[in-house]
Parts: sequence; C-alpha cells; structure tokens
Amino acid sequence: MLPLLAVADTAPDWFTFFLQQCINGLTYGALIALIALGYTMVYGIIGLINFAHGDLFMLGTFLALTLISAFGLDTPDASSGAIAVGLLAIFPIAAVFCGALNLAVDRIVYKPLRRAPKLAPLVSAIGVSFIFQNIGLLWKGPADLSVPSLVPRTDFFSDPTLEFTVKDLFLTLTVLPIMFGLTLLVKYTRLGKSMRAVSQNPTAAQLMGIHVERVIGNTFAMGGALAGFASVIYALYINTVGFQIGYINGLYAFTAAVLGGIGNIPGAVLGGLVIGLVRSLGAAYVGARWATAIIFGILIVILIFRPSGLLGERTREKV
Repeated sequence: MLPLLAVADTAPDWFTFFLQQCINGLTYGALIALIALGYTMVYGIIGLINFAHGDLFMLGTFLALTLISAFGLDTPDASSGAIAVGLLAIFPIAAVFCGALNLAVDRIVYKPLRRAPKLAPLVSAIGVSFIFQNIGLLWKGPADLSVPSLVPRTDFFSDPTLEFTVKDLFLTLTVLPIMFGLTLLVKYTRLGKSMRAVSQNPTAAQLMGIHVERVIGNTFAMGGALAGFASVIYALYINTVGFQIGYINGLYAFTAAVLGGIGNIPGAVLGGLVIGLVRSLGAAYVGARWATAIIFGILIVILIFRPSGLLGERTREKV
C-alpha cells in the first residue's frame, strides 16, 4: 500500500488513470476467479461444463440479501459490531446453501448421466441453469435490487484521481485466503490427492481404493461453497443483485476458466485476473459497450495459439 501511495503523489495524471483501471480490473478479476474455480474444478473431475454454476451464484446473492434483512443489518440502529458478526455468519451460511444445492443437483441430475454421452449432461446443465433462473425470478422478482452498503468506501488515497477503498481491500483480503486455502487443500490433503487421482484416471483411482463418487460429490460441494462465498462478496462489493446476474458473471467466469486452461486451478485464477484487467482497460480506453467484445476477441486470439489455455499444459495439479 505504501508504494502505491508514493506513486500516487508523484505520478502524472495519465499514469494514475491507468493505475486506477488496473486496480478496478484486478479487484473485479479476483471475484471472477473465485466463481471460475467452481467451473474448473467440476470440469477437471468429470469433464462437465456446469452451466448452472453462474445461476447458483445468483441464488447465493439472493440468500445474502435475505439474511442481511433478516439479521437487521440494513437498519440504522445496526452497530458496526453487529454488522461484522452478521457478515461472519452470512458467509458460511451462503457457502453451505450453495454447496448443498450444487451437491443435490449432482446427485439428482448429473450422477445418473455419468455414463451417458457428454451431450446429455451438458444439456441437463443448461436446463438446471434455467430452473435456477426461474427460482430466482420467483424469489426476488424481475427488478434489480439494492444491497445495503455495509462495507465503508473510505479511500486510502488523498489524490482524487486514484481510489482504493476499504471495500476493495475487503474483497482482496477475503478472496486471496480462499484461493490460497483451496490450493493447499488440493496439493497437500488426502482429499486433494484423491481429486487429482480421479481427474487423471477415475478407473485407476477406483482400483486403488478411492471412492470416486464421494470425491465427485465433494468437488461439487466445494465448487458450490466457493460460489456461495463469491455471492456474498459480490453483493457487498457491487451492491446490486438481480436474477440475471448469474448469466453475465457466469459467462465471464467460464471464459476465465477456459482462458487459463479449464481444469487448472492456477489457470482459473490467472484467467479471472486477465478478464478483469481487459474489461476495465477496454471500458476505460475504448468504451464500455466494447468491453465484452474485446474480452472475447482476445480469448479467440489466445486460444488460436494456445488451445489448451494459458496454463493448460504447464501445470499438473488438475482437479
């Protein structure tokens, strides 16, 4: 933080503007990376593109908004301590909700289709996505909803052209430990080793005594839990939720997973950060209407030269 403060005081305006767009892009990219991990984990295990993941994330934002109101955190009488305790409770509740829902979908919809042609579970995932969207529509209605601003927007910089708020710091300090913990889990725990074994060869893993279906179920539960964490962070950071947010954020997250090398955890993180940077810089220098087109244009160019994604061939830890 101190080097950024020093740079902000002495840098020319064009550089502070560029730096601001990089900060915006990296913070949003970290959030996209958190959602992308759910896509890449499931694909790494069973080769399924779970198109319902974005809408699962949307339902998590609705639950977060409901709990904020139920806990009375949106009232003027709510103290800072009560808000902090309430948010600490909302994070695990949303994670359990999304994790359990994702696991239920796997057991009910995807598990009976394990040995079916790949098109069958893919179409089923699209169907689950529409079901989730309609559940969200019935739950909160068609209009976008405002989420109370519970995290302050206090700026660390005195320079009005550069902004890094408490809200940005909150997002960063929440997302990074989750990603770091997930990496440690996959690399060093028994479950993580089982996940890597199943991703490489499910039949051989089963012959070695690994309960493949249990590993798949745990992967869906963990992917859903990550979507639950991301949904609370999104609601508190963006402050607007709606039943259609799962589509665009899920699309960005899926693109990030493909860009980084789908099935690859570090690749999903890298892809999310790249998507965030390209989106922010594209909107600032070219125009917001072109941001999505620029993202997918760059994705096409990269995939032409590296079809497996940026880290698709370099990293062995796949789940």
